[in-house]
Amino acid sequence: MASYRQIYYHIVFGTKNHQETIPDMYCDNLYKYIWGYIKNKNSKLYRINGSLEHIHLLVDIHPTIALATFIKDMKVSSSLWLKTQKEFSSFKGWSEGYGAFSISHNDKDRIIEYIKNQKEHHKKETFEEEYKRLLKEYGLEYILPENKDKNIQP
Repeated sequence: MASYRQIYYHIVFGTKNHQETIPDMYCDNLYKYIWGYIKNKNSKLYRINGSLEHIHLLVDIHPTIALATFIKDMKVSSSLWLKTQKEFSSFKGWSEGYGAFSISHNDKDRIIEYIKNQKEHHKKETFEEEYKRLLKEYGLEYILPENKDKNIQP
């Protein structure tokens, strides 16, 4: 009997201190770089998009790669690349954390559309508002960064 699996992850992470360091006119270069990283990990990118201070991805990660390792390596690799590109001269790094949410196959097209419309979406909602809303929608509580070790919720 063959083995089958399909695990979709909606991944969200931002720039260090939420600085607006991903210019719209050059973001496709970053997205292509990340797509290449994902492809080289035998994983599949369904959609990537974002705004000046964060990105969203819908991916299927190869089962031999741990989610945390995949995201850490992707952030390190893309950060090193970004710092060599003159178009991203103000980029200082990615934020420490990330959001990774598993979704069902039935939600795949809805999440793809959501990611596709990021630039329009953020005319109405800030990244911080969006991130808190996503955590709530996925059943997670937002913990203030200064309280993360104390596990105190606001």
